Amino acid sequence: MTAWTWRFEKTDGTEVPPAVQPEEFTTQGDAESWIGEHWKALLDGGADQVRLFEETSEIYGPMSLHADAP
Repeated sequence: MTAWTWRFEKTDGTEVPPAVQPEEFTTQGDAESWIGEHWKALLDGGADQVRLFEETSEIYGPMSLHADAP
């Protein structure tokens, strides 16, 4: 089974612990739904951006959690 995971970072790419502990996702859609539900709490907890991984491969990122970012 493939695992999809998020990496939580400051703007400079430094990894930070998430304010909301994510589960291990079995699909990209589940991972993206979760980030859509929790992005505000993650931002308030100190994360500025996230990266999505499938196992050890980065799928995309960094994706800003700031609503005003492009």
